[in-house]
Amino acid sequence: MSDVLGQQELGTHGHARWVRISHWIATVSLLTLAFTGVVILMAHPRLYWGDVGNDLTPALVELPISRNYRHGGWARPAQFFDTAGPISASRTYDIFNQNGWGRSLHFLAAWCLVLPGVLYLLTGMAGGHFRLHMVPRGRELAPRLVWGEVVNHVRFRVPPASGGPNYGVLQKCAYSCVVFVAAPLIVATGLTMSPAVTAALPSLLWLFGGYQSARTMHFFTFVVLLLFVLVHVVMVIKSGFRRQIRAMTVGD
Repeated sequence: MSDVLGQQELGTHGHARWVRISHWIATVSLLTLAFTGVVILMAHPRLYWGDVGNDLTPALVELPISRNYRHGGWARPAQFFDTAGPISASRTYDIFNQNGWGRSLHFLAAWCLVLPGVLYLLTGMAGGHFRLHMVPRGRELAPRLVWGEVVNHVRFRVPPASGGPNYGVLQKCAYSCVVFVAAPLIVATGLTMSPAVTAALPSLLWLFGGYQSARTMHFFTFVVLLLFVLVHVVMVIKSGFRRQIRAMTVGD
């Protein structure tokens, strides 16, 4: 059955309907997640490592993306208990804070991505889509062939699109990393930032080293996915935008 499905996909030079539907749901969800994720990050543009972190503790990375950057305008810090205890302080100016609607929409868009993503994963494994079209074969990973594709992509020598899932080895490697590594990681770290989830699955905190470590990994995984999407769009335009879009919408 899987071989028949693969032949049908290749014979029509288009993607299967379930692939097209999953692709466009993922596209809308990713755009929403990117927008709301930036809004959330603007409220606190600092990343930490470990279980805790706030404006008064050293940051691993500080991002200049809102007026909250460098967290200036603090009143005199107050110490609790003794000099080794917690520190508190009040701000002297209004900060950017759109966490309410941003987090709610981010969480909703995440489920709109996760649920079709799980169906895509199960259908792709059951129907042979990953085995036939996405997982590179041993002979395709020969250093000479891989290097040749790298050179062609760097020089923008991209072959015209066939309109179907006839991927090159770099595409297969990139898609496999996204589907089997980056996507599960960003979902797992996102769930780890939810106290309700970690109350039921505390092992997630141990796995990722705390709430703040999960948040930092979540951000950098998002950056990797964003770079993938940008390169993906450039390659789609270069290889034949109209043909590619037609294949991913109407399927021929």
